[in-house]
Amino acid sequence: MFESVTTLLAEHDDLQGQLADPELHSNPARSKKVNRRYAELSRIIAAYNEWKEIGDDLDAARELADEDETFAEEIPGLEEKFDASAEKLRRLLIPRDPNDSRDVIMEIKMGEGGAESALFASDLLRMYLHYAESKKWKTEIIEQTSSDLGGIKDVQLAIKGHSSDPAEGVWAHLKYEGGVHRVQRVPATESQGRIHTSAAGVLVFPEVDEPEEVEIHPNDLKIDVYRSSGPGGQSVNTTDSAVRITHLPTGIVVAMQNEKSQLQNREAGMRVLRARVLARQQEELDAEASAVRKSQIRTMDRSERIRTYNFPENRVADHRTGYKAYNLDAVMNGALEPVIVSCILADEESRLAEIGDHE
Repeated sequence: MFESVTTLLAEHDDLQGQLADPELHSNPARSKKVNRRYAELSRIIAAYNEWKEIGDDLDAARELADEDETFAEEIPGLEEKFDASAEKLRRLLIPRDPNDSRDVIMEIKMGEGGAESALFASDLLRMYLHYAESKKWKTEIIEQTSSDLGGIKDVQLAIKGHSSDPAEGVWAHLKYEGGVHRVQRVPATESQGRIHTSAAGVLVFPEVDEPEEVEIHPNDLKIDVYRSSGPGGQSVNTTDSAVRITHLPTGIVVAMQNEKSQLQNREAGMRVLRARVLARQQEELDAEASAVRKSQIRTMDRSERIRTYNFPENRVADHRTGYKAYNLDAVMNGALEPVIVSCILADEESRLAEIGDHE
């Protein structure tokens, strides 16, 4: 059982040696990659050692049970711990998403529902900012277009983590948030007290660590400059500082106008473009893999309705996992962890089932 850990033990020792070599740290990209893999394997090795230790204790208790009944009394508890440690190790051995340790760029866009949708988009932004704060992640608003009534038409947000452990990565948690978020509530502008349904869209992309990771040829880019504008379309800048970048091979378009200089907007635009191109490449790989997958929690269909926020009932429901709770007020204030954990566990179950089918 768990024979594959032997290979991982050797890899862990090798990585430990690499981390002790000062030359490794002169290459930040390589150092980051080694640190991430070392952190991932360290969790597996620790779980493996715990499983072995409990197994040894259980074997010893069984051997001595006939001689001393106190050992016999320990057996049920040790068996329970042994099974739990085996399950924990089994889950850790599930092949991880290679992007789990990456930071993310999130986009939130108003959808159906007009002004109410824009207000809900601003509520979602606030929710994610509070959630990031609870995880001690850093956030940066790259681009934001506000609506006339104080809502958000669209916003692009960078979220950076602090751990080299992929299990604690920003992408590992937020990759499940992409899709359509539906809200049911009485809008502030509704005089009759009727409940309206509207929606906002969330897109999540793993951020590129180094620009060289994603090959983008200058000849593949079409760059347009124009004057930035504020709510309602009024001009807020007298120079052509806003930038629109089109990646011709994929048709991906990124527009930036928050910064005052064209150069800053172009740099911000390229940052988002690289993340989108990386995501497109990953989606193509996922599309091939999903042909044999029974289910995927993180769908590639960004038009899928993934969650409903019902304010009159104070209820949040995730339609992929069946998760439901009546603490929407807390969730909107950033208490999102139980919802996200339900997605992580459901994805693990799907992967475990897939592994079982191939054994």
